[in-house]
Amino acid sequence: MNRVEGRVKVTGLATYAAEYPVEGVAHAYPVQSLIAKGRVARVDASQALDMPGVLGVLSVEDPPQLAPDADGELALFQSRDVAYRGQLIAAAVADTYENARAAADAVRVEYEPADHDVGLRADHPGLYRPEVVNPNYPADTEHGDVEAGLAEAATTVDVTYTTPVLHNNPMEPHAAVALWDAEGRLLVYNSTQGASPDRDTIAGTLGLPPSRVRVVARHVGGGFGCKGSTRPHAVLAALASRAVGRPVKVVLTRQQMFDVTGYRTPTIQRLRLGADAEGRLTALEHVAYEQSSTLVEFAEQTATPARTMYAAPALRTAHRLVRLDVATPSWMRAPGECPGMYALESALDELACAAGIDPVELRVRNEPETEPESGLPFSSRNLVACLREGARRFGWDRRDPEPGVRREGEWLVGTGVAASTYPARRRPSQAVATVRNGDFLIQVAAADIGTGARTVLTRIAAETLGVAPDRVHVELGDSDLPDAPVAGGSMGTASWGSAVVRACEELMKNGKEGRADTTDEVATDAELARHAFGAQFAEVRVSAVTGEVRVPRLLGVFAAGRILDAGLARSQFIGGMTMGLGMALMEETLTDEEFGGFLRRDLAQYHVPACADVADVEAVWLEEEDDALNPMGNKGIGEIGIVGTAAAIGNAVHHATGRRIRDLPITPAKILAPSP
Repeated sequence: MNRVEGRVKVTGLATYAAEYPVEGVAHAYPVQSLIAKGRVARVDASQALDMPGVLGVLSVEDPPQLAPDADGELALFQSRDVAYRGQLIAAAVADTYENARAAADAVRVEYEPADHDVGLRADHPGLYRPEVVNPNYPADTEHGDVEAGLAEAATTVDVTYTTPVLHNNPMEPHAAVALWDAEGRLLVYNSTQGASPDRDTIAGTLGLPPSRVRVVARHVGGGFGCKGSTRPHAVLAALASRAVGRPVKVVLTRQQMFDVTGYRTPTIQRLRLGADAEGRLTALEHVAYEQSSTLVEFAEQTATPARTMYAAPALRTAHRLVRLDVATPSWMRAPGECPGMYALESALDELACAAGIDPVELRVRNEPETEPESGLPFSSRNLVACLREGARRFGWDRRDPEPGVRREGEWLVGTGVAASTYPARRRPSQAVATVRNGDFLIQVAAADIGTGARTVLTRIAAETLGVAPDRVHVELGDSDLPDAPVAGGSMGTASWGSAVVRACEELMKNGKEGRADTTDEVATDAELARHAFGAQFAEVRVSAVTGEVRVPRLLGVFAAGRILDAGLARSQFIGGMTMGLGMALMEETLTDEEFGGFLRRDLAQYHVPACADVADVEAVWLEEEDDALNPMGNKGIGEIGIVGTAAAIGNAVHHATGRRIRDLPITPAKILAPSP
């Protein structure tokens, strides 16, 4: 079936956060810190307040009332302390966007700067072990004797990989329109991946009960994680609206988004692997070094995939975090699994080369019977089948293993492989199903961030009810609807769909209305290890003259439970793989060591793949039955496509050139640089 919202999107009728027609709306424009650490000594708004159309200036000089326990990134104008360059320290409100921006430029801020530290390094004296890593994994795990396993190995590798700061950059900028009614209830039109949790966070930040806040996000132009939690712009809109007594709109510029909407933490990852003469792992150690802000601790789960992937009698994973004078990192598509699997799958390729074993075969030989860390049986695991099918489709049997020997004119040619994995989670959700004029109305506060949530929920409801999809109407994107978890963690469809199925089943029992709350179902989900798996194959061509890397072929083969909609699934897999290509070859946000903050703060400097960069991307999947997951038997597919792609491309670059680039992105300068 076509996307349910396809027509309104292509005709421009879909309404996004900044586009709701609100009468009398004013505009707020933020003032950002120009220092990375220190204090705001004084904010002089006198000149701004005299400018045309200006309604007010918010700042630390007159702190707005917020809850005392508000999140550090959302506690706007509560403290004179500056935690990072780009932090919101004031805002001008005016009748037009242009007047608000001009007034913000006229606000004068005096600082008391202090020395800052924005550099992540593996020997930083401030490194510590966090109690848990996102979302709630133990920071460190260990079983067996890693040192003994390495000592007895026939082949070992000890390598360090790095990944840079990365930014999500959805097409729709972060935006919010806030308005208070006469009874003191707040309505926020917000670009968010979760109306229900967004409502709760905004209410908690403002010290309000959730019943007094409503969040609407009917259409969202992408997120990739940076809209998965409430961002300062939404709180700013609410505070500004309360201050000036009229609706207020906040739309962040692309440059502002780089500062205050999260990013993927840079990582330094050391891996030590050992294998016996047959290529079976004797030890695996994965240690990740990451950064967070001084405001909020966010520790990404970078090393956790090593706990799932391969059988090793000795396995150690660890995370070390340092709090720097930077903005708080957050979720970016497949947080943890994406950078962690890049390093793990690259190191495994190095082990295969050192041992003289085919990289596909090495992975197959280390297939575990149960999840290595927990010992739990897998609900289903078809990684080997993905590797075998991918090798067949890609023509892997014709591959010459020798690196750096295939050349077509100036182009060196190589191929690479890497595995993918992502947890198959779900969270409690509610839904209501009712009969309306002979058709069926499904209500759930899910978010459609471009993934096709309306369409897949329509299909799920129609299948459960045994009716044609055109008789089902799905209403979502409003916190006044039944509570739903965030569209993130590859758990949206599994969570919302489970509630929709149960609500439809209840409707069929009583004939009028069905309500469902899947909290009790989810509470029993910890008995099995639930993961999706995949295999990525890449062909690259590297210019011996310019160092340019081209990727003429990408193939992904996935085992992700039951695929509910082939068109939507293909889009998600290909989108993830394309994003992985960007991670491998071009995406990088540079940190300004001297002044703090980020360099490359727009899409002219932060490069993402264009159509010409993506020649032939193919995504296929295996038929996988798994009745232990949820009523639909599906696993999340939004993130597994990006996992492993960068490693497959990096491994192919090594195969083409004989050079191993261990620091992403793989740029022409790095390829042409003299060997160390």
